[in-house]
Amino acid sequence: MIFLKTALGLALFWIALTLVVQSSSNEKINQFGSAEESNTALIIYDPDPFYNFDEQICTNFAEGLSAEGWSAKVMTVSSAYKIKEEFDLYVFCANTYNFAPDWAISNYIRNHIYLENKPVIAITLGAGTTDRAQKILEKKLAAKEGRLIGSEAYWLMRPNDESITDDTPNIEIALDKAKQFGQSIGKQRLGANDF
Repeated sequence: MIFLKTALGLALFWIALTLVVQSSSNEKINQFGSAEESNTALIIYDPDPFYNFDEQICTNFAEGLSAEGWSAKVMTVSSAYKIKEEFDLYVFCANTYNFAPDWAISNYIRNHIYLENKPVIAITLGAGTTDRAQKILEKKLAAKEGRLIGSEAYWLMRPNDESITDDTPNIEIALDKAKQFGQSIGKQRLGANDF
């Protein structure tokens, strides 16, 4: 009986925690680079209520793009639903919950109408086990006929670069890698239809 009560208690706790982390986010928009740049990117995330790793990764990716002459808007899913303009690149940053991408990003991808034949990037975040969530995110983007041009995962606990053996914090390594990823993508495209 004690085992059953403990299992039920854990299950209820897990359900409550899932509902908290999967709840809707506040609206937030940040602009990187000049709004007049010819190359534009929309970077979307759903904030984790406990740690802003997702926002930091998106910000660093946007800084990498803007260093290469791009205009990038980083925004929460709630803000993105209000955007009517089209972009040259769409970046989806999903947190991993229960081995899957978060509901807000998944729902946005399913309901968004501008992804057909658009270049898309998948960024998957988690504590360290993101393989399944990353594959699901990529499949969701493919189902909307987006052209996946890059996909990376960054972790809070699992080493983001095992070759770094000094005391550099793992988060800093992830942020640096996200910025480099943004720069790499930014260098690939400077014209209107070069992807």
